[in-house]
Amino acid sequence: MKDVVIIGAGPIGIACALECKKKGWDYLVLDKGALTNSLFNYPLKMTFFSTSERLEIDNIPFMSTNPKPNRDEALEYYRRVVSNNDLTINLYEEVVYVKKQGLHFLIKTTKQDIQAKNVIVATGFYDIPKLLNVPGENLDKVAHYYKEAHPYSMQKVAVIGASNSSVDAALEIWRKGGDVTMIIRKNQIGERVKYWVRPDILNRIEEGSIKVFYNSEVTEIKEKEIIIKTPTGLKSINNDYVLALTGYQPNFEFLKNLGIQLQKDHHDIPVYNSETMESNVKGIYLAGVICGGKETHKWFIENSIIHAKLIANNLSKTLKEV
Repeated sequence: MKDVVIIGAGPIGIACALECKKKGWDYLVLDKGALTNSLFNYPLKMTFFSTSERLEIDNIPFMSTNPKPNRDEALEYYRRVVSNNDLTINLYEEVVYVKKQGLHFLIKTTKQDIQAKNVIVATGFYDIPKLLNVPGENLDKVAHYYKEAHPYSMQKVAVIGASNSSVDAALEIWRKGGDVTMIIRKNQIGERVKYWVRPDILNRIEEGSIKVFYNSEVTEIKEKEIIIKTPTGLKSINNDYVLALTGYQPNFEFLKNLGIQLQKDHHDIPVYNSETMESNVKGIYLAGVICGGKETHKWFIENSIIHAKLIANNLSKTLKEV
Protein backbone atom coordinates (compact mmCIF):
# COMPACT_ATOMS: atom_id res chain seq x y z
CA MET A 1 0.00 0.00 0.00
CA LYS A 2 1.54 3.28 -1.14
CA ASP A 3 1.00 6.42 0.88
CA VAL A 4 0.91 8.50 -2.30
CA VAL A 5 0.83 7.80 -6.03
CA ILE A 6 1.70 10.79 -8.21
CA ILE A 7 0.45 10.72 -11.80
CA GLY A 8 2.74 12.78 -14.01
CA ALA A 9 6.55 13.12 -13.95
CA GLY A 10 6.76 16.73 -15.05
CA PRO A 11 8.33 19.49 -12.95
CA ILE A 12 5.32 19.66 -10.61
CA GLY A 13 5.13 15.88 -10.22
CA ILE A 14 8.84 15.92 -9.40
CA ALA A 15 8.25 18.68 -6.82
CA CYS A 16 5.52 16.55 -5.22
CA ALA A 17 7.86 13.54 -5.12
CA LEU A 18 10.53 15.61 -3.37
CA GLU A 19 8.04 16.62 -0.68
CA CYS A 20 6.96 13.00 -0.21
CA LYS A 21 10.56 11.85 0.12
CA LYS A 22 11.36 14.55 2.68
CA LYS A 23 8.38 13.39 4.75
CA GLY A 24 9.50 9.76 4.54
CA TRP A 25 6.31 8.59 2.83
CA ASP A 26 6.05 5.53 0.59
CA TYR A 27 5.32 7.14 -2.79
CA LEU A 28 5.55 6.35 -6.50
CA VAL A 29 5.48 8.60 -9.57
CA LEU A 30 3.96 7.25 -12.78
CA ASP A 31 4.21 8.71 -16.28
CA LYS A 32 3.12 7.30 -19.62
CA GLY A 33 6.07 8.93 -21.39
CA ALA A 34 9.58 10.19 -20.81
CA LEU A 35 10.71 12.17 -17.79
CA THR A 36 9.26 15.70 -18.12
CA ASN A 37 7.51 14.41 -21.23
CA SER A 38 5.88 17.74 -22.13
CA LEU A 39 9.22 19.58 -22.01
CA PHE A 40 10.78 16.82 -24.09
CA ASN A 41 8.15 17.42 -26.79
CA TYR A 42 8.73 21.18 -26.88
CA PRO A 43 10.47 22.61 -29.98
CA LEU A 44 14.18 21.85 -29.98
CA LYS A 45 15.25 25.51 -29.73
CA MET A 46 12.52 26.71 -27.39
CA THR A 47 13.48 29.38 -24.86
CA PHE A 48 11.46 29.80 -21.67
CA PHE A 49 9.75 33.07 -20.83
CA SER A 50 10.97 32.81 -17.23
CA THR A 51 14.46 33.03 -15.83
CA SER A 52 16.09 29.86 -14.51
CA GLU A 53 15.67 30.71 -10.82
CA ARG A 54 11.89 30.89 -11.24
CA LEU A 55 11.88 27.34 -12.60
CA GLU A 56 13.78 25.90 -9.65
CA ILE A 57 12.34 23.20 -7.43
CA ASP A 58 12.83 23.31 -3.67
CA ASN A 59 15.63 25.91 -3.94
CA ILE A 60 17.82 23.48 -5.91
CA PRO A 61 19.92 25.83 -8.11
CA PHE A 62 19.15 25.88 -11.85
CA MET A 63 22.27 27.21 -13.56
CA SER A 64 21.91 28.51 -17.10
CA THR A 65 24.36 30.14 -19.48
CA ASN A 66 21.53 32.21 -20.96
CA PRO A 67 19.36 35.03 -19.57
CA LYS A 68 16.41 32.70 -20.24
CA PRO A 69 17.02 28.94 -20.12
CA ASN A 70 16.28 26.76 -23.12
CA ARG A 71 14.63 23.36 -23.49
CA ASP A 72 17.84 21.32 -23.25
CA GLU A 73 18.96 23.10 -20.08
CA ALA A 74 15.56 22.47 -18.47
CA LEU A 75 15.61 18.78 -19.39
CA GLU A 76 19.07 18.43 -17.86
CA TYR A 77 18.10 20.34 -14.71
CA TYR A 78 14.99 18.31 -13.92
CA ARG A 79 16.78 15.04 -14.75
CA ARG A 80 19.53 15.90 -12.28
CA VAL A 81 16.98 16.83 -9.60
CA VAL A 82 15.48 13.35 -10.01
CA SER A 83 18.77 11.44 -10.13
CA ASN A 84 20.51 13.37 -7.35
CA ASN A 85 17.56 12.83 -5.03
CA ASP A 86 17.01 9.23 -6.09
CA LEU A 87 13.29 9.79 -6.66
CA THR A 88 11.09 6.76 -7.32
CA ILE A 89 9.61 7.20 -10.80
CA ASN A 90 8.21 4.64 -13.25
CA LEU A 91 8.32 5.93 -16.83
CA TYR A 92 6.44 4.59 -19.85
CA GLU A 93 3.77 3.21 -17.53
CA GLU A 94 0.35 4.63 -18.29
CA VAL A 95 -2.44 4.83 -15.73
CA VAL A 96 -5.49 3.06 -17.17
CA TYR A 97 -7.89 3.96 -14.39
CA VAL A 98 -8.18 4.90 -10.74
CA LYS A 99 -10.98 3.46 -8.60
CA LYS A 100 -11.82 4.28 -5.02
CA GLN A 101 -12.12 1.22 -2.79
CA GLY A 102 -13.33 2.29 0.62
CA LEU A 103 -10.74 4.68 2.02
CA HIS A 104 -8.08 3.69 -0.52
CA PHE A 105 -7.55 3.75 -4.28
CA LEU A 106 -6.79 1.03 -6.82
CA ILE A 107 -4.58 2.33 -9.63
CA LYS A 108 -4.41 0.08 -12.67
CA THR A 109 -1.54 0.77 -15.03
CA THR A 110 -0.36 -0.88 -18.23
CA LYS A 111 2.08 -2.90 -16.11
CA GLN A 112 0.58 -3.51 -12.65
CA ASP A 113 -2.11 -2.83 -10.06
CA ILE A 114 -1.22 -0.50 -7.19
CA GLN A 115 -3.06 0.41 -4.01
CA ALA A 116 -2.63 3.87 -2.55
CA LYS A 117 -4.01 5.97 0.27
CA ASN A 118 -3.79 9.19 -1.77
CA VAL A 119 -3.41 10.21 -5.40
CA ILE A 120 -1.88 13.39 -6.81
CA VAL A 121 -2.78 14.25 -10.42
CA ALA A 122 -0.09 16.41 -12.05
CA THR A 123 -0.62 15.51 -15.69
CA GLY A 124 -0.50 18.97 -17.28
CA PHE A 125 -2.31 19.74 -20.51
CA TYR A 126 0.12 19.21 -23.41
CA ASP A 127 -1.06 15.76 -24.52
CA ILE A 128 -4.35 16.70 -26.21
CA PRO A 129 -4.35 19.36 -28.97
CA LYS A 130 -7.37 21.53 -29.60
CA LEU A 131 -8.60 20.40 -33.00
CA LEU A 132 -9.75 22.64 -35.83
CA ASN A 133 -12.56 20.19 -36.67
CA VAL A 134 -12.39 20.96 -40.38
CA PRO A 135 -12.30 18.63 -43.40
CA GLY A 136 -8.77 17.46 -44.17
CA GLU A 137 -7.40 17.87 -40.67
CA ASN A 138 -6.46 14.18 -40.68
CA LEU A 139 -4.15 14.55 -43.71
CA ASP A 140 -0.49 13.65 -43.19
CA LYS A 141 0.51 17.24 -44.04
CA VAL A 142 -1.19 18.50 -40.83
CA ALA A 143 0.61 18.58 -37.47
CA HIS A 144 -0.49 19.90 -34.07
CA TYR A 145 3.03 19.93 -32.64
CA TYR A 146 6.15 21.67 -33.91
CA LYS A 147 9.65 20.31 -33.31
CA GLU A 148 12.07 22.01 -35.69
CA ALA A 149 12.17 24.09 -38.88
CA HIS A 150 14.37 22.05 -41.22
CA PRO A 151 11.64 19.76 -42.67
CA TYR A 152 9.70 22.85 -43.80
CA SER A 153 12.55 24.46 -45.73
CA MET A 154 11.48 25.47 -49.28
CA GLN A 155 7.86 24.52 -48.48
CA LYS A 156 4.66 26.53 -48.33
CA VAL A 157 3.64 26.34 -44.68
CA ALA A 158 0.48 27.60 -43.00
CA VAL A 159 0.87 28.31 -39.28
CA ILE A 160 -2.48 28.56 -37.50
CA GLY A 161 -2.51 30.51 -34.24
CA ALA A 162 -0.96 33.61 -32.68
CA SER A 163 0.59 32.28 -29.47
CA ASN A 164 4.25 31.81 -28.52
CA SER A 165 4.44 28.40 -30.21
CA SER A 166 2.90 29.72 -33.43
CA VAL A 167 5.15 32.78 -33.58
CA ASP A 168 8.31 30.79 -32.79
CA ALA A 169 7.46 28.26 -35.51
CA ALA A 170 6.67 30.94 -38.09
CA LEU A 171 9.94 32.80 -37.48
CA GLU A 172 12.13 29.70 -37.39
CA ILE A 173 10.61 28.21 -40.55
CA TRP A 174 10.93 31.53 -42.40
CA ARG A 175 14.59 31.76 -41.40
CA LYS A 176 15.16 28.23 -42.75
CA GLY A 177 13.74 29.19 -46.13
CA GLY A 178 10.11 28.28 -45.71
CA ASP A 179 7.26 30.28 -47.31
CA VAL A 180 5.15 31.07 -44.23
CA THR A 181 1.55 32.23 -43.98
CA MET A 182 -0.06 32.78 -40.58
CA ILE A 183 -3.83 32.41 -40.10
CA ILE A 184 -5.07 34.17 -36.97
CA ARG A 185 -8.62 34.32 -35.62
CA LYS A 186 -8.11 37.62 -33.84
CA ASN A 187 -6.97 40.97 -35.19
CA GLN A 188 -3.41 40.83 -33.86
CA ILE A 189 -0.51 38.70 -32.67
CA GLY A 190 -1.18 37.41 -29.15
CA GLU A 191 -0.43 39.84 -26.34
CA ARG A 192 1.21 37.06 -24.28
CA VAL A 193 3.88 36.41 -26.91
CA LYS A 194 7.39 36.74 -25.41
CA TYR A 195 8.26 40.43 -25.28
CA TRP A 196 11.58 40.00 -27.10
CA VAL A 197 9.94 37.97 -29.91
CA ARG A 198 6.78 39.99 -30.57
CA PRO A 199 8.57 42.93 -32.29
CA ASP A 200 10.42 40.43 -34.50
CA ILE A 201 7.24 38.80 -35.84
CA LEU A 202 5.51 42.16 -36.29
CA ASN A 203 8.45 43.47 -38.30
CA ARG A 204 8.55 40.36 -40.49
CA ILE A 205 4.82 40.72 -41.16
CA GLU A 206 5.11 44.45 -41.88
CA GLU A 207 7.92 43.94 -44.39
CA GLY A 208 6.00 41.11 -46.09
CA SER A 209 8.48 38.34 -45.28
CA ILE A 210 5.73 36.44 -43.44
CA LYS A 211 2.19 36.72 -44.77
CA VAL A 212 -0.79 36.88 -42.43
CA PHE A 213 -4.58 36.66 -42.52
CA TYR A 214 -6.11 38.33 -39.47
CA ASN A 215 -9.72 37.74 -38.34
CA SER A 216 -9.58 34.56 -40.38
CA GLU A 217 -9.80 30.79 -39.98
CA VAL A 218 -9.15 27.69 -42.05
CA THR A 219 -12.35 25.99 -43.22
CA GLU A 220 -10.84 23.13 -45.26
CA ILE A 221 -7.46 21.52 -45.82
CA LYS A 222 -6.67 19.85 -49.16
CA GLU A 223 -3.60 18.06 -50.50
CA LYS A 224 -2.14 21.11 -52.21
CA GLU A 225 -4.18 24.03 -50.86
CA ILE A 226 -6.13 25.34 -47.91
CA ILE A 227 -9.37 27.30 -47.85
CA ILE A 228 -9.46 30.32 -45.56
CA LYS A 229 -12.50 32.27 -44.40
CA THR A 230 -11.43 35.93 -44.31
CA PRO A 231 -13.32 39.19 -43.68
CA THR A 232 -13.48 39.64 -47.47
CA GLY A 233 -14.66 36.11 -48.25
CA LEU A 234 -13.20 32.67 -48.90
CA LYS A 235 -9.65 32.46 -50.22
CA SER A 236 -7.64 29.50 -51.49
CA ILE A 237 -3.84 29.47 -51.16
CA ASN A 238 -1.26 26.90 -52.24
CA ASN A 239 0.02 24.86 -49.34
CA ASP A 240 2.38 21.96 -48.57
CA TYR A 241 2.11 21.75 -44.77
CA VAL A 242 -0.19 22.96 -42.00
CA LEU A 243 0.93 23.55 -38.42
CA ALA A 244 -2.26 23.86 -36.38
CA LEU A 245 -0.75 25.29 -33.19
CA THR A 246 -4.08 26.27 -31.66
CA GLY A 247 -3.37 25.17 -28.11
CA TYR A 248 -3.81 22.13 -25.91
CA GLN A 249 -6.07 21.00 -23.08
CA PRO A 250 -6.09 18.67 -20.07
CA ASN A 251 -7.49 15.17 -20.33
CA PHE A 252 -10.94 16.05 -19.04
CA GLU A 253 -12.25 12.51 -19.56
CA PHE A 254 -9.58 11.17 -17.23
CA LEU A 255 -10.54 13.73 -14.58
CA LYS A 256 -14.23 12.92 -14.91
CA ASN A 257 -13.54 9.21 -14.63
CA LEU A 258 -11.81 9.97 -11.32
CA GLY A 259 -15.03 11.58 -10.16
CA ILE A 260 -13.60 15.10 -10.24
CA GLN A 261 -16.19 17.75 -10.99
CA LEU A 262 -15.59 20.37 -13.68
CA GLN A 263 -16.99 23.88 -13.45
CA LYS A 264 -18.73 24.20 -16.82
CA ASP A 265 -19.42 27.89 -16.34
CA HIS A 266 -15.76 28.55 -15.47
CA HIS A 267 -13.68 27.11 -18.32
CA ASP A 268 -13.98 23.51 -17.07
CA ILE A 269 -11.77 24.33 -14.10
CA PRO A 270 -11.76 21.24 -11.84
CA VAL A 271 -13.15 21.58 -8.33
CA TYR A 272 -10.45 21.73 -5.66
CA ASN A 273 -9.62 23.46 -2.38
CA SER A 274 -7.06 26.18 -3.15
CA GLU A 275 -5.56 25.89 0.35
CA THR A 276 -5.00 22.11 0.28
CA MET A 277 -5.29 21.29 -3.47
CA GLU A 278 -7.64 18.41 -2.58
CA SER A 279 -10.33 17.85 -5.19
CA ASN A 280 -13.98 17.11 -4.51
CA VAL A 281 -12.91 13.45 -4.23
CA LYS A 282 -11.34 12.98 -0.81
CA GLY A 283 -7.78 11.73 -1.18
CA ILE A 284 -7.29 12.94 -4.77
CA TYR A 285 -5.21 16.09 -5.11
CA LEU A 286 -4.53 18.29 -8.14
CA ALA A 287 -1.21 20.01 -8.84
CA GLY A 288 0.16 22.20 -11.59
CA VAL A 289 -1.35 23.53 -14.79
CA ILE A 290 -4.17 20.99 -14.79
CA CYS A 291 -5.84 23.16 -12.15
CA GLY A 292 -6.61 25.79 -14.78
CA GLY A 293 -8.98 23.69 -16.89
CA LYS A 294 -9.24 25.33 -20.32
CA GLU A 295 -7.46 28.40 -18.96
CA THR A 296 -4.10 26.87 -19.77
CA HIS A 297 -2.39 30.26 -19.44
CA LYS A 298 -3.32 30.56 -15.75
CA TRP A 299 -0.79 28.19 -14.20
CA PHE A 300 2.87 27.72 -15.10
CA ILE A 301 5.81 25.84 -13.58
CA GLU A 302 6.91 28.89 -11.62
CA ASN A 303 3.59 29.73 -9.95
CA SER A 304 2.32 26.16 -9.35
CA ILE A 305 5.39 24.59 -7.72
CA ILE A 306 3.85 25.77 -4.44
CA HIS A 307 1.10 23.20 -4.94
CA ALA A 308 3.52 20.46 -3.84
CA LYS A 309 4.04 22.02 -0.41
CA LEU A 310 0.32 22.77 0.03
CA ILE A 311 -0.49 19.11 -0.63
CA ALA A 312 2.28 17.84 1.63
CA ASN A 313 1.18 20.11 4.47
CA ASN A 314 -2.34 18.75 4.25
CA LEU A 315 -1.25 15.11 3.95
CA SER A 316 0.92 15.54 7.05
CA LYS A 317 -2.30 15.58 9.07
CA THR A 318 -3.15 12.04 7.98
CA LEU A 319 0.16 10.41 7.09
CA LYS A 320 2.87 9.79 9.66
CA GLU A 321 6.31 11.15 8.93
CA VAL A 322 9.22 8.71 9.33
